[in-house]
Amino acid sequence: MRPTRAALELEAVTKVYGERPPVLALRGVTFSVRKGELVAIVGPSGSGKTTLLHVMGTLERPTGGTVRIDGVDIDRLDDRGLSALRARSIGFVFQQFFLAEHSTVLDNVADGLLYAGVEVRERRRRALAALERVGLADRASARPTQMSGGQRQRVAIARALVGRPAIVLADEPTGNLDSVTGASIIELLHELNAEGATIVVITHDAELAADLPRQVHVRDGRIVSDSAHDPDPDDRATPRTTGARVPVGAEQEDRS
Repeated sequence: MRPTRAALELEAVTKVYGERPPVLALRGVTFSVRKGELVAIVGPSGSGKTTLLHVMGTLERPTGGTVRIDGVDIDRLDDRGLSALRARSIGFVFQQFFLAEHSTVLDNVADGLLYAGVEVRERRRRALAALERVGLADRASARPTQMSGGQRQRVAIARALVGRPAIVLADEPTGNLDSVTGASIIELLHELNAEGATIVVITHDAELAADLPRQVHVRDGRIVSDSAHDPDPDDRATPRTTGARVPVGAEQEDRS
């Protein structure tokens, strides 16, 4: 049986900001996400989660190491090629939803294909199919202002899925929701993953992370445990480095 291809691969990834002194936000991060996985990246504020999200999502280039999205090494792409890869292969879900209030739900989801070279009729057809996947096909003509927070997050998830990306990155997707609505969103992510979607959830919520099949714990810019390799949840005291050297004088960045 052939191994499942990785949707996301990071090898010895570092991210340094500034020079006097340098601030090392990521310290040799190495892990991969196979297609069809549902993974939580969890850590406290200042652990490097936000920087890691930006690097995984190609919103920022790493200072060192290698990032591959669906087998493509992003270091080999210019900015235009990187934007095209991002539009084609990555879906984003944020806790703030980022929906256009004066557009219909259908148009908000269809806008997820604006930069993919898909003609209008096909964009709307795919958008309706994505809304059906999240249980909102009957609200396609509504405006986001007419919907609850949970429904708006479902719209945002549909928009992330409409381009059939290799991976969906969900940044605190339940952060603006009450616990019951948040639980329904996590249940939806499980359902979409069961249908084949590859999803990475970035969160500070250890309880939420524990409900997902795999947990990658981040602290001080390093991976300190990964349940795919270390099933013992208590083995998180000693950070595991991945061989990348920390520059002399580098400081920890206070980023989430």
